[in-house]
Amino acid sequence: MKVGVGDRATRSLTLTAEEVEAYARITGDRNPLHFDENFASRTKFGRLVVQGGLTTGLLHALVAMDMPGPGTVFLSQNWQFTAPVFIGDTITATAEVLSVHDSKPVTKLAIEVVRGGGEVVLKGEAWCYTFSAAEAG
Repeated sequence: MKVGVGDRATRSLTLTAEEVEAYARITGDRNPLHFDENFASRTKFGRLVVQGGLTTGLLHALVAMDMPGPGTVFLSQNWQFTAPVFIGDTITATAEVLSVHDSKPVTKLAIEVVRGGGEVVLKGEAWCYTFSAAEAG
C-alpha cells in the first residue's frame, strides 16, 4: 500500500476480562493491577486496568493490517501512556503519516490512542518498515 503524508487510519477494540486473562497466559503478566480488585482499588487508578501490551497491540494490528499495511513492522516507537485503560473500555488507535522516506519503504507515524469518551491514553510517534512481496519471496 502506497501512503502519503497526511494519510490516516484508525482501528478500535473493546477490552474485556477475557483479553486480560489471555494476555496474562501468553506473557505471564499477572500484575495485581490487572487481577486483584482490592489491590487496584487502593491505587490512584481505583479499579482494574488492562495491560499496556493490549493497548500497544492494537497499534501493531493497525500498522500491519491497515496502514501502512501488510508486511509492515515497527522499527522504533516513542510513546507515552497518558491514562490507564480499564476493563470494558473501547479504545481507538489512530496513525497519521508524518513522513515517507524517498528511497526506502520507511514511514514515520504520529500515534494516538483514545478511550471511548475521548480521553487520550497513549500518544507518540513510530517509525515503520514495509516489506514487499519480493523481499518476502
